[in-house]
Amino acid sequence: MRYSIITVNYNNVEGLCRTIESVTSQTCRDFEFIVIDGGSTDGSAEVLKAYDKDIDYWVSEPDGGIYQAMNKGIAQAHGEYLNFMNSGDSFYDGQVLERLTASRLSADIIVGRDYHFDEATGQGFATLLPPRVTMLTFIHHSLPHQSSFFRRTLFADSPYDESLRLVADVKLYIQKICVEQRTVQLADIIVCRREKDGASVAHNDTRLSEHSRVVGEYLPKGAIEDYETLYLLDKSTMYKLMTLLHHSKGRRWLAYCIRIIHRLCCS
Repeated sequence: MRYSIITVNYNNVEGLCRTIESVTSQTCRDFEFIVIDGGSTDGSAEVLKAYDKDIDYWVSEPDGGIYQAMNKGIAQAHGEYLNFMNSGDSFYDGQVLERLTASRLSADIIVGRDYHFDEATGQGFATLLPPRVTMLTFIHHSLPHQSSFFRRTLFADSPYDESLRLVADVKLYIQKICVEQRTVQLADIIVCRREKDGASVAHNDTRLSEHSRVVGEYLPKGAIEDYETLYLLDKSTMYKLMTLLHHSKGRRWLAYCIRIIHRLCCS
């Protein structure tokens, strides 16, 4: 079995229905579907009963939050790759898993793109992925978690940190990619249509505080300040700069431009 799709839900029955429909409509059937509900009281359990034949494992009982629920899902998973498509989010279309399988990617972590759509304006945009993943990726941002696929073996000795409410996924990325140097591949495939207002948006202050604390566990203050200098640029420009610096000719060209700018500004 190639994929385990894990959905975490709590009192979001409408979002749960959208997510289930998007999973069950996938043309690639090489997956199992696991739903962990936190003891919802809004009819979610009744929905799960109605879809029982389409879900390989589900449970509705109180838990300790998003990441404890994800860890419960991991414990039930058998697929080679795990994806966490939580309630309210959905696969972009019915061919996502088929396209991903056809791409023959084989890294420890495969990262696709999210699609953010605003029904009020009728406009949307896809996540901008970095040219390569480094610690810089996680100073203030992260990778699209709903559009990521993780080898199940990555969780054998390091499940999600349940002491964190909103950024245990950021900690997992840093630990696996930057510390353990596990392989990661970026796929130009839109995987997830994201719900506009998720838990991170509703509790943004908590998210920012936790994110800062997690980054501080891995980098000293001086290094963080150096990285933050680059965040004076917008994300698009910063990613273009990273691409430029990857090549020696680009580095020489940039150094020359900086010298010229410095002379003009200091003359």
